[in-house]
Amino acid sequence: MSSLLLVSAQALGVVALADFISGLVHWLEDAYGTETTPVVGTLMIRPNIIHHHYPRYFTKLNWWQSSWDLLLLGALIIGVAAWTGVLTWHVWLFVAICVNANQIHKWSHQTRAENGRLVSFLQDIHLLLTPRQHALHHTDPKNTYYCPVTNLLNPVLEFIGFWPKLEAVIEALTGATHRKDASNRGEGPAPAWVAELRRPSAAHAHDLGSARRPAAHAVIEMESELEGLPLGGS
Repeated sequence: MSSLLLVSAQALGVVALADFISGLVHWLEDAYGTETTPVVGTLMIRPNIIHHHYPRYFTKLNWWQSSWDLLLLGALIIGVAAWTGVLTWHVWLFVAICVNANQIHKWSHQTRAENGRLVSFLQDIHLLLTPRQHALHHTDPKNTYYCPVTNLLNPVLEFIGFWPKLEAVIEALTGATHRKDASNRGEGPAPAWVAELRRPSAAHAHDLGSARRPAAHAVIEMESELEGLPLGGS
């Protein structure tokens, strides 16, 4: 029994670490850099800005399109761990979660019908990030609840004020401040290059509107509107 408890505790710790690292990357994408930043601007910042204007836009992407970069990083971690002789089940679990972080994030923007019974059940028991909790991240000014995997870590980080404190340290050391997108302030239209994106379904017209409503409404409406959306993504 003690061995089972130890393994369970270790697994929970690995899940929390993977969720935190994924959240850290998400925070970096949200807070710093622009679409013109070399390399990462096109690969990471631009899709991030699009997502804040059109939250369901990336649900039309398949697993490979949304996770290929994470898969490459995961393969690198596995390779280094194998080469150094530390390739344990902990590493495999960590990589498996991190590689699928974008997919889990995507599930929080899809309906129960789109996700299926298993994913919906894991969301119901709060093992996977739920639409209701993730709606807090999409409430202006969109600077909170960054971790995309579970419902467990975000409340803890918010309670201790982790992200504002980290940004304060970075600003004190470098002068860099959190990037201010129009979508993060609920002001103005999307940039021209975002607005040019073709939105395949009028059913997703709620994206911009719900992102600009007061927090109390956004949390409820994001969840309720998801239930009314048709299959398919935007």
